[in-house]
Amino acid sequence: PEVCLRLEVGPNAAVHSSLAVQNGFLHMLVHSYRAELFMSFLTNLGPFLEDEIIPEVIPMEIEVVDAKITLKDDSPRVYPTSPGPVPITLAVDHIIVKRKDDGVFYLTGGEDSLRLEKPEPVVQDQKAPAECVLAAPPGGVRGLQLKDLPELQRELQTMKIALAEANMDKARLLQEIRKYNPLFQL
Repeated sequence: PEVCLRLEVGPNAAVHSSLAVQNGFLHMLVHSYRAELFMSFLTNLGPFLEDEIIPEVIPMEIEVVDAKITLKDDSPRVYPTSPGPVPITLAVDHIIVKRKDDGVFYLTGGEDSLRLEKPEPVVQDQKAPAECVLAAPPGGVRGLQLKDLPELQRELQTMKIALAEANMDKARLLQEIRKYNPLFQL
């Protein structure tokens, strides 16, 4: 894996934010990272993150490109006949975590995921498949204003996050059901 770390302090850091002049700006790039972690590692991380004093906000940008983290459950099995939980692999193509002056961490996709592709022209004679659902108003994409695109992108990201959370809840519930009935299938 490649890790690049840069800390800027002083007047030159004003490019990133006004707070970076005083507290500094941290930029970190992680590329091609592969790891296998046990779930107990994540659950025991909490006490190390707790602190009695409120830390100073340091604006930062952490960029992760082409990373793959596998999480393995190392907790004791409830039933000895259970095949055990399946490891979860988290693959990250390109993601950016930014911490701004307000102390909030913002999670965004990489620059490649925000590009809009030019729509291809539709031939009038083609028929839509039976499974196709019209998602646009009758005016189509032409009716959208350029200023509406960022709002639509935010809504799309919100929906993607909600879908991912629902899928994680589903997987967690299935795992819980399989603890009691290892042969359960959907």
